Amino acid sequence: MTQQYNDFDAVIIGAGIVGATLAALLVKSGRRIAVVESRLPPEFSADAPFELRVSAISRASQRALEASGAWDGIQQKRAHAYEAMQVWDEGGNGEIRFEAATTGEPDLGHIIENTVIQSSLIEQLKNNDAVQLFHPSKIVGLSVVDGLQCAELDSGEYLRAPLVVGADGPSSAVRQLAGLSVEVEDYGQKGLVSVVKTEYGHQDTAWQRFLPGGPLAFLPLDNGYSSIVWTLPADQADRYLRMSDDDFRRALGDAFDHKLGAIVESGPRAAFALKGSQASAYIVPGFALVGDAAHTIHPLAGQGVNLGIKDAIALADILASVPPKSWGSFKRLRQYERARKGDNVLTMRAMEGFKILFGHDTGVVKVARNMGLNGVNSLPWLKQQIMRHAMGL
Repeated sequence: MTQQYNDFDAVIIGAGIVGATLAALLVKSGRRIAVVESRLPPEFSADAPFELRVSAISRASQRALEASGAWDGIQQKRAHAYEAMQVWDEGGNGEIRFEAATTGEPDLGHIIENTVIQSSLIEQLKNNDAVQLFHPSKIVGLSVVDGLQCAELDSGEYLRAPLVVGADGPSSAVRQLAGLSVEVEDYGQKGLVSVVKTEYGHQDTAWQRFLPGGPLAFLPLDNGYSSIVWTLPADQADRYLRMSDDDFRRALGDAFDHKLGAIVESGPRAAFALKGSQASAYIVPGFALVGDAAHTIHPLAGQGVNLGIKDAIALADILASVPPKSWGSFKRLRQYERARKGDNVLTMRAMEGFKILFGHDTGVVKVARNMGLNGVNSLPWLKQQIMRHAMGL
């Protein structure tokens, strides 16, 4: 029996935020794209509670989502702009405040639930005849057929293209099947997440307090709610998960120094292990990795998904300039790797440096970092540069 193949210009494994963004950008140039995903997000309901996992979307990421066509859908669902960010140190009087008004921008970014972003992107893909979505499906094998990469799915279908992209997360099957290794560092911490409401409003501000065990962030959502991301030693995070709601709210309020008054409501809690990783290479001929399949970083600055979207932008821009038959060439893919790996590694190491710096509880280090925070806060030109870099401008 002759094997039947479905031919495309690219096959993207993973329809999370990064994979779906890449697909939506590639089809803008009229290319045929296959997207493989095992689990799609549920349809959005305005009555549904806030999701536990959110992302701080930078201005650069917003522009990519606008280009993909998904931004209007995101705004029609739920997206909360934040106009300021305030950071302070538990170990002294050091603090720094960033305000959008000083950059000439209307806001510093948006706090958006991950499923809101993903579902809006999926809507764009479903409405485009150049995209074929294979769902629910997983990749189970890779081979070369007639000079093209061939992805075998658990459904028994075979997808051929010059390029297969792994956008399938930190445990990437594409990375493993392509023979690419990954270096992983376990930080021994967990990120505890929940949605809470405070006695006083969040003031459209993202708040972050550095504690010895890790940073605690309050990220503004609609109707006065905040999404919290609390970095803790793994055993402490597990203990907070087991607490009663009342005990947890008291502990959280104390940790946040009651900056916004008492914690008056709190929803379900969850925690996820924090790890940093870098793939040995992002590409081999015929394959490319993007997003968490290529790298993960500490969440203290909220840059993980923004780095992944930068990957999608860079790869889409490079591929759009050449015919699809060359999309899998080492020359083209090496351009992508050179454009992105250095930035991703540098950001990862910087976040690890901040983790170490603010994790030290010795007197000399406390004094130095508080002086540093106050010093930067007194230099408007430097703060503006930091903000514009964080916004991707």
